[in-house]
Amino acid sequence: MKRLSLILIVCLCHPVAASPYHIEISKSGRTLSVLQDRQVIKQYHIAHGKGAPGAKIRAGDNKTPTGAYRAVRFKSNSKFHFFIQLDYPNPLDAWRGYQNEVISAAEFKQIILAYKRNSLPPQDTGLGGYIGLHGIGPLTDEKNRIHAAHNWTEGCVALTNEEIIELRQYITRGARVVIRE
Repeated sequence: MKRLSLILIVCLCHPVAASPYHIEISKSGRTLSVLQDRQVIKQYHIAHGKGAPGAKIRAGDNKTPTGAYRAVRFKSNSKFHFFIQLDYPNPLDAWRGYQNEVISAAEFKQIILAYKRNSLPPQDTGLGGYIGLHGIGPLTDEKNRIHAAHNWTEGCVALTNEEIIELRQYITRGARVVIRE
């Protein structure tokens, strides 16, 4: 147990790739803000996971995780128009998952190793995966109405298709994305 605690502390201090911008998301405010030098330069209305408020605990809970993440992959041929994948689960998610017996010690170590390597952590553990920022996909009036009024995703953060493409110019691999309740 002490060894796992030490690994977690070491990993949380691991440097993150420099980016002139970082992203802050407020689930309760339903906003995504692009910041540069602590100044908001752009803000978007978002939809997030349809699960109850609070941190993501396990796969299938439809919650958007809270914490600090990094952009790790970009997918232009997504069913949601464009997808920016985050490095969920991060070491803190992994630690909580391990403590609550949602993941094994081996899975915990795999997540920590991925974090240290700036790579994508395992996406198939009991914590879930494939969390990111995306558009809404093929447009219809109904989808636009749902997006404007409801949290509808299975745990991701959604913007309109135009907004996710615009947001892409501010996000590079390793960019910091902070999600708050």
